[in-house]
Amino acid sequence: MAKPAPPTTEIHPLTRLWRRVPKYRGKIIRATSLTVANQLADVLPELLIGVAIDIVVREDQSFIGTIFDVPDREEQLLILAGITAVVWMIESLTQFLSDRIWKNLSQSIQHDLRMDSYRHVQELELAWFEDRASGRLMTVLGDDVNQLERFLDIGASKIITTIVSTIAVGIVFLTISPLLTLLAFLPIPVIVTGSLVFQRRLEPRYAAVRDEAGALNGLIGGNLGGIATIKAFAAEASEAHRVERASDAYADANRKAITLSVAFVPLIRMAILVGFIVTLVVGGHETLNGNLEVGLYSVLVFMTQRLLWPLTALGETLDLYQRGMASTRNILNLLDAPIGVQSGTVELPEPKDGQRPGAVRFDGVTFSYDDGASVAGDAEVDDEADDATAVESKPVAPVLRGLDLDVPAGETHAIVGATGAGKSTVVKLLLRLYDAGGGSLTLDGVPVRDLTFASLRGAIGYVGQDTFLFDGTVAENLRYGAPDAPLEVLKRAAELAEAHDFVEALPQGYDTRVGERGVRLSGGQRQRLTIARAIARDPAILVLDEATSAVDNETEAAIQRSLARVSRERTTIVIAHRLSTIRHADRIHVMADGVVAEAGTHDELLGLGGRYAALWSVQTGELPSDRPGNA
Repeated sequence: MAKPAPPTTEIHPLTRLWRRVPKYRGKIIRATSLTVANQLADVLPELLIGVAIDIVVREDQSFIGTIFDVPDREEQLLILAGITAVVWMIESLTQFLSDRIWKNLSQSIQHDLRMDSYRHVQELELAWFEDRASGRLMTVLGDDVNQLERFLDIGASKIITTIVSTIAVGIVFLTISPLLTLLAFLPIPVIVTGSLVFQRRLEPRYAAVRDEAGALNGLIGGNLGGIATIKAFAAEASEAHRVERASDAYADANRKAITLSVAFVPLIRMAILVGFIVTLVVGGHETLNGNLEVGLYSVLVFMTQRLLWPLTALGETLDLYQRGMASTRNILNLLDAPIGVQSGTVELPEPKDGQRPGAVRFDGVTFSYDDGASVAGDAEVDDEADDATAVESKPVAPVLRGLDLDVPAGETHAIVGATGAGKSTVVKLLLRLYDAGGGSLTLDGVPVRDLTFASLRGAIGYVGQDTFLFDGTVAENLRYGAPDAPLEVLKRAAELAEAHDFVEALPQGYDTRVGERGVRLSGGQRQRLTIARAIARDPAILVLDEATSAVDNETEAAIQRSLARVSRERTTIVIAHRLSTIRHADRIHVMADGVVAEAGTHDELLGLGGRYAALWSVQTGELPSDRPGNA
């Protein structure tokens, strides 16, 4: 019976990388072959030095004289010079070609992995992000990809060079003197054993460096995003202290890794010294006793340097290797994170004549956030830092407990209720940011699970509580959902959202840059632009999730006027705390405990004297007995 395949985290990172980049395998093989050829050519000059000494010492009996049947030593030296020139040209050419291929490979693989990782991250469900720190993702997409690029650029060729050099020199030694081969290679087991020990001890230290880098990046990114809050609370000193502590932790993790890595070279030097002295003394003794030619003795002396001295750089090579493997593991673990919410394959049908699109229906829909996060919890950005990045999965109370909600096409429906009633969850399920745990959710009669993301989300214009604008011009932000929209369409959308007048008053009008997250605009201006952005794509469904919760009364009144206009032509779903903003909706759904507890028009719900009436009384200060008809 075949053994099951090991988890990807148990497979060596280089094996996983090889499987990930099939289109680059040919270039990797060519680069490796050229590096091997270059190293073989690099070993030959030591042999040629021995041949030159052989010419001087043995005259017409030299190796060159015998092979080419040239007794004159001057001619022998000219032949040797020609051979040397060819060897050096081959060495230079192979180094140029191998370096060029390795460097181009490192850039290409770096770019592809960064883009693959970014695209994959964009496809992951929302629950995955909620379970992980953004700083770690930034580290993977930024620093880890750069570490892998550095390893491919420098470290890979160094490893190949060290292996080829050891094998080539070993063959030369074995051919000349088996005894000296044994003695000169005595330090190798010490070096290899020391390397393995250092490697095992360095690996967790570099994993710790990655953890601290992620924590530091996350802290700095969060602070920059909340700089206004920091200033408002005069918390600059305390936040600087927090960043200092995180930076110290990162520096300390690096220091621990550096302390171990720099101790490696001095120890290797001692092992090299032993090998060199043994070759020098024993080889010299054999030469003086006539058991070894002078030329061969000089070859062995130089070859000992060639064999052992490059191993002093083994510490740096191991450093590159460990950093590269830790980063490769992080990148590939991210790429292997399963996508919990997959796009469907069905497109929304074209509406029939006289039929409006945008009918939404929830039938017995259930949902809890542990359902939405269950798949994401199986994927790790860094298997060695799972505890620091993932939230432990615990049972969560259901948010929706069999929700029934019917929104006919072209109508405006509002959803209200206390905090935690599940209002925003309804929108997240409609957008398929999460998948429902049970029940049926359809758009125009088609289950949303079957629809492609482009078709489903393309039919929805979403305006949320977070008025997120990108660092670009007003026009670029309005075109975000409709990239090809002409300026006239943008202006019309801005007019409907009552944003056109203030946009025209900006220094460059629609070409004015709004700054990161729209910081150059007021909250009301940002809100109206997000509404205009949603309108610009002319969606069948307009979803407003607490869209007026953070604006003043005047701005709210302006937004209400614009919504009254744009909602006439499309299905509109409004999530609201302020009941005054939805009193004219065709139907209001009052949610409680994950279900619709009441539904009706504003007047009907007030007449019931239930939950909605109580909420209305709290917000307006109007007691039920004060309403007309209750006197």
